[in-house]
Amino acid sequence: MSTKAELKHGLRIFIGSMLMAVAIAFFLLPAEIVTGGTPGMGILLHILTPLTVGQAMLAINIPLLLAGWAFIDLGFALRSIFSMILTAVAVDYLPYFISFPEINSLLLSTLYGGIIAGVGVGLVLQGRASAGGTTIVARILSQYSHFKPAQIVLVMDSMILLAVGLIFQDLEKVLWSMISIYITARLIDRMLTGAVSEKFIHIVSKHNHTIGQTIKEELGRDGTILEGHNLTMENDKSILFVVVGIRRIPQLRDLVLSIDPNALMVVVEAAELSGTSRIRKQQQIAKKEA
Repeated sequence: MSTKAELKHGLRIFIGSMLMAVAIAFFLLPAEIVTGGTPGMGILLHILTPLTVGQAMLAINIPLLLAGWAFIDLGFALRSIFSMILTAVAVDYLPYFISFPEINSLLLSTLYGGIIAGVGVGLVLQGRASAGGTTIVARILSQYSHFKPAQIVLVMDSMILLAVGLIFQDLEKVLWSMISIYITARLIDRMLTGAVSEKFIHIVSKHNHTIGQTIKEELGRDGTILEGHNLTMENDKSILFVVVGIRRIPQLRDLVLSIDPNALMVVVEAAELSGTSRIRKQQQIAKKEA
């Protein structure tokens, strides 16, 4: 990896780690919201033992990192260690240097704690590192399954919260924490896949060639027509595949139905678009349309 790329990763990791520390130190910990992952387990150990939150996070992260050493490369491990140490130190010492106003709202603490933590974890993962704890396990499991890291983190964090609820018998705090975890997981997913305002459209019609020509002329979009048969192999069918911006869907629907009122149009979420100049050009067009 080039020095420039490594510096970019390091900057993402630094900013992401500091954001995680801010979320824990100024939003989640003061509200006593035992969130998921390493921060949640760190807060839990802090309550049960004399350890600070930062010390508890390191005590949890180091064994998990060692356990996953065989599944990760050296660069990833070193970047993860940097993130873990920076987050742990910042969590313990930021309150001594920054006089942050007290937040007397569980709702605000939950929402903003979850948002800031999600952006922080997303930046760390973009920097080719792990924020620690469950994200290490999520990275390993995602390599051997079709689940996204954020989905694995959400399931594991929910299990942690269930255990916390059984120990402390405080359902209200658990419910607040579940909201924070969900927001964090959604932000992580969005950070990793990108905020794509595109939709995949599948159109089944006997007039797809005409529809395709009209789409190109009216919307300025290109696509693909696939030829096939129905399940009984009795009738020939064609499927037109095209990617359009969200705001152009009503116009596309009217265009398709004006040519073939019996056409079937299926709209599918586009989580991520990458890999070809054509797709990049389509994304640029979508931004102009928005």
